[in-house]
Amino acid sequence: MANQLTFETWERELAEKINKSLNTPGEVLKWAYGNYENDIVYACSFGAEGVVLCDLISRVNERAEIIFLDTELHFKETYELINKMKERYPLMNIKMVKPVLTLEEQAARFGEELWKGNPNLCCSLRKIQPLERELQQVKAWISGLRRDQSPARSKLEKVNRDDKFKRIKICPIIDWTWDDIWTYITLFNLPYNLLHDKNYPSIGCEKCTAPAENQTDTRSGRWVQTGKTECGLHVNMEGK
Repeated sequence: MANQLTFETWERELAEKINKSLNTPGEVLKWAYGNYENDIVYACSFGAEGVVLCDLISRVNERAEIIFLDTELHFKETYELINKMKERYPLMNIKMVKPVLTLEEQAARFGEELWKGNPNLCCSLRKIQPLERELQQVKAWISGLRRDQSPARSKLEKVNRDDKFKRIKICPIIDWTWDDIWTYITLFNLPYNLLHDKNYPSIGCEKCTAPAENQTDTRSGRWVQTGKTECGLHVNMEGK
């Protein structure tokens, strides 16, 4: 496949050419599945962006593999939404990926409520390491990142070189706005996490997510008063 990029064969000029040629999320996804076939996975958190991307993906590959990093600390509303999504997209392979350590084993080794004392380590054990193991089996992965979510994400492209996981990272809705997401959800009557109706625009683990403090910053409810802004999945990225 002439236009297939891998981490090892990354060519900046080719990546720029591909990014310029891809306009809509549908075009991005058709290119991605056409090039990587079974060597690509979507890591979905099942936020508002997640349900939109699942629907978009279903129109291109109804048997796509979707992975959810099940930290075992998510809101009940999140698990309820996943069950609804499994019913709506029965052919999709929605895989619940769990950490090596149970919560009890983690507490015995690192102390109770690690998310309070060392949230970075907690995220590493329960999100980053499980995703790293899953990505070892593929060449590329899809993410629901958007540029307007944070300064760290503002320079990303649709097709990126991911230095953290040494894979190609594809962001089909990177240039969508929050309003675009909800327009799509409403238009296609998609199920969504009911916490969005309670001022939770960005939803992670129950222990580390609160209603948004700043209405203009959708991630202002994450890791409140810790100085932490990212779980660590989306760092060390080269946009082009």
